[in-house]
Amino acid sequence: MAALCLLLGDQLNLSMSSLAKINKEKDYVIMAEVNSEATYVKHHKQKIAFVFSAMRHFAELLKEEGYKVHYVDYLHENNQGSLVSQVQAFVEDNNEFDTLYVAKPGEYRLVKEIEGWSKALNIEINITEDNRFMATEEDFSNWASGKKQLRMEFFYREMRKQYGYLMEDKKPVGDKWNYDADNRKKLPKGQVPPKPDKFDTDDITKDVIKLVQSEFNEHFGDLNEFHYAVTREQALLVLENFIHQRLENFGSYQDAMAQDEPWMYHSHISFYLNSGLLHAKEVLDAAQNAYDNQLAPINAIEGFIRQILGWREYVRGFYWHFMPKLKTDNFLEAKRALPNFYWTANTDMNCLSQSVKQTKEFAYAHHIQRLMVLGNFALLAGLHPDEVNEWYLIVYGDAYEWVELPNVSGMILFSDGGNLASKPYAASGSYINKMSNYCSHCRYSVKEKTGEQACPFNYLYWDFIQRHQSRFERNPRMAMIYRTMSKMDKKQLEYMQDDASSFFEKLANNEKV
Repeated sequence: MAALCLLLGDQLNLSMSSLAKINKEKDYVIMAEVNSEATYVKHHKQKIAFVFSAMRHFAELLKEEGYKVHYVDYLHENNQGSLVSQVQAFVEDNNEFDTLYVAKPGEYRLVKEIEGWSKALNIEINITEDNRFMATEEDFSNWASGKKQLRMEFFYREMRKQYGYLMEDKKPVGDKWNYDADNRKKLPKGQVPPKPDKFDTDDITKDVIKLVQSEFNEHFGDLNEFHYAVTREQALLVLENFIHQRLENFGSYQDAMAQDEPWMYHSHISFYLNSGLLHAKEVLDAAQNAYDNQLAPINAIEGFIRQILGWREYVRGFYWHFMPKLKTDNFLEAKRALPNFYWTANTDMNCLSQSVKQTKEFAYAHHIQRLMVLGNFALLAGLHPDEVNEWYLIVYGDAYEWVELPNVSGMILFSDGGNLASKPYAASGSYINKMSNYCSHCRYSVKEKTGEQACPFNYLYWDFIQRHQSRFERNPRMAMIYRTMSKMDKKQLEYMQDDASSFFEKLANNEKV
């Protein structure tokens, strides 16, 4: 009998653990573009185009490597619409398979689904380790065991010790673990970041774009300028160009935002890491090599390594550690519906309009736009976690639930009650003004705290602080905020609450804000 390997759209790597289980001579790889995975949320058009094109290119690579590949495209006459039905049809048509291998999916819902396939398929199901990461789920669980607080910084330090990145004699280079204090500069006026890598669309990608325009036209997002890498060779080029063109300035400006500058000095590799086209180790090795060859300052290289070896590995472990409860947590009892401007960008708040427009156009926004603009508003406004999580999963090309849910429910919304973050990442308009030039292009005044011209982030912030005082006034990291509030004019606090109420009423009535 033969074995079958199911490769998912985010497992596009020749080193996948599931591929290692099969024999090229007699076993098959199955890949399928199915409706159930493309529409369980209505993914951004560019995400679907990216995943389908990358899958088709990877299938060609597998064939070149000698694998037997059964590939089912979206319009194939025998496309069954779901993964289980597609596998079942192939097994029934070829009565020679007794085993299915699939690397563990990155989403809890799909793991649970596959665990129930054995009876339907009448073959043995083997879920192998998802080996696209540096840390296993067991590694994270062992680290988390017995700890009252699971803070990323300490997990990151353990990972640095284990793998030796930026380490000398068991100590961090420069005797500091973290250079984040050096990474909060605003982009200077007149400084223009390098353009992102853009790739011409080949025939495969052109066919996919036509497919998406035809079959997913009602989904969110633009598809006018698709330029992403869709092969491993292209993804490696994006990584190389980041190291040589942007890494030097990445650290200083990684939190900066600028009008009409979506790309800044970021690496733009999250699409490729999260789909398997790049492996975390080769990305980390490239950063270490940049340090060894003095291609960039330590604050830039450490900040980048922390994003990969620290944050990315941490949120993946955190996801599996707290699922499925994480999915339903709502510590702050947030109930408000997602405003329509998250889809249209039709708001006078320039920072939000910029971030949504760029998301719509590119299926991309960098982490500070996601956290401190889009996410900060969702937190302050008390938007329901289900709606916010669904939005983030829909709109970003690098979004899979293992990375999206901890970032949104834990980091952005504090809906997990503090398992991930030690305090809510709430901020007034002054933070956005400090890190961007958005405010100078906005009809609202960031200096005003109340009134029609006041930046809504200002009164929404103090409304949030007052609304949740009983929850947070004893939080050590928020004590100074509540001391400040206790000294503020009581009338001004009331005015800000009134302004917040008026603002929320406008949202409820679908008025432009």
